Amino acid sequence: MTTFALIGAGTGLGLAAARRFGTAGHTVALIARGAERLDALNAELARDGVRARGFTADALDPASLVTALRAAADALGPVEILQYSPAVRADFMKPVLDTTADDLDAPLTFSVKGPVTAVNAVLPGMRELGRGTLLFVNGGSAVRPHPERAGTSIAFAAEGAYARMLHDTLAPENIHAAQLIVPGAIHPGSEHSNPGTLAERLYAMHTERDGFRHYAEALPD
Repeated sequence: MTTFALIGAGTGLGLAAARRFGTAGHTVALIARGAERLDALNAELARDGVRARGFTADALDPASLVTALRAAADALGPVEILQYSPAVRADFMKPVLDTTADDLDAPLTFSVKGPVTAVNAVLPGMRELGRGTLLFVNGGSAVRPHPERAGTSIAFAAEGAYARMLHDTLAPENIHAAQLIVPGAIHPGSEHSNPGTLAERLYAMHTERDGFRHYAEALPD
């Protein structure tokens, strides 16, 4: 049995993705900052028959991601699928002319150093398995920069560039990297960007391995 490792476990998309991959037979490693949140998610998944376990880590502390991912692989089995989708902080989204170089430190750690660290932690295990999937979830500013959200626009674009390089470089090793762009808010009432539908898209990206960039719905004009 292999593990689906989710960085950014929460009650919306995180729970839906954990349930989708878990019901497909993967063990689930839930990674987030809050132990209480993780306990609640584990209990919810257990009711669905999903074997899951929580590991505390912070995307702004890349070293903690390494510790969590290694512990997850030791406890649950090798990580075959990694999803990087932590929720961004509001203070990452200052207007571009109000954004200083120092203001970019946290967004870049969150969206670049975090993913690079996480991928490097799971890649040896994927190579041993002979397969793997790396899933990245970003907002629309990753492909259409928004001047009122400078930090995320810059950092998401960098994350997308990194993920695209992984897609091209790792394909010969049967390791698939893909990005899902969610242009608007993830909301239960949304036709295309509700947690359940997005989880299905992510699972299809893992199984079908069709291309790099996918959109939950069309970008608004």
